[in-house]
Amino acid sequence: MDREFVKKRKMSNNDDACYLKEKLDNGIPQISLMFSLTEEVGTLARTLKLFEENNVNLLHIESRPSKSTGNEYEFLVTCEDTGDQLGMFIEKLKLKAATVHTLSREPSSSDTTKSLPWFPRRIRDLDRFANQILSYGHELNSDHPGFTDKVYRTRRKEFADIAFNYKHGQPIPRVTYTDAEIDTWKTIFTKLTELHPKHACSQYNRIFPLLVQNCGYNADNIPQLQEVSDFLKDCTGFTLRPVAGLLSSRDFLAGLAFRVFHSTQYIRHGSTPMYTPEPYVLLHKVLSTLSNLM
Repeated sequence: MDREFVKKRKMSNNDDACYLKEKLDNGIPQISLMFSLTEEVGTLARTLKLFEENNVNLLHIESRPSKSTGNEYEFLVTCEDTGDQLGMFIEKLKLKAATVHTLSREPSSSDTTKSLPWFPRRIRDLDRFANQILSYGHELNSDHPGFTDKVYRTRRKEFADIAFNYKHGQPIPRVTYTDAEIDTWKTIFTKLTELHPKHACSQYNRIFPLLVQNCGYNADNIPQLQEVSDFLKDCTGFTLRPVAGLLSSRDFLAGLAFRVFHSTQYIRHGSTPMYTPEPYVLLHKVLSTLSNLM
């Protein structure tokens, strides 16, 4: 979908306000709302019913635990801006939600700082949301291959603790991987390197040997995030940051705005080395995605 973005900044004594105006190719503008709900049975279903009752077309929704309170969830939604009808809907939403914020579309707004959802302005601000994962930390879903493996779950908790305690500017802690984790890595590394010449693009096949030479990529060694991060920074300006699990799209992209790429440090469960339901697993990040940044 083609979009035209116009972005302006207004400086004040205390902070800067950012206005974003979006025009879609179907002529219908969109607006983003952020609201929080107290955690209780049925609260989201009742709130979403408002969209249907007020004929507001909901286009996208994502959620995460609240940064400020332990019994609320924050929801970021995108919907079609229907003018006055949407305004009436927002007033009704305020009666149900603990907080409601709108992403301002008009530069003439008299109080934009209150209507603009929080976003990181400095790289150290990434510390504020890096632990707000949606899923796949050390708590695993019942369909995960390692769900009934107590040893694997304990190991995942160790990796999660590293990410939870990490702050911007610190070196990424080194991990001593177990023989079982190295065996899993070796199985996948060996298979993929066999497939690269035939199935990977020329750019990937040009970059991957550099990772082998400079970051310790080989079948018997799982690369350390800090070493990969140092090499990536020298080549591109990007750095890596450990994360415990799946971030929201908004938070992941906020990291990319500061050339920070979030990656986990844990390894897939050894029973199914060629499959994982998780999008952030170390194998996926360091064996495929990172080469695209170079």
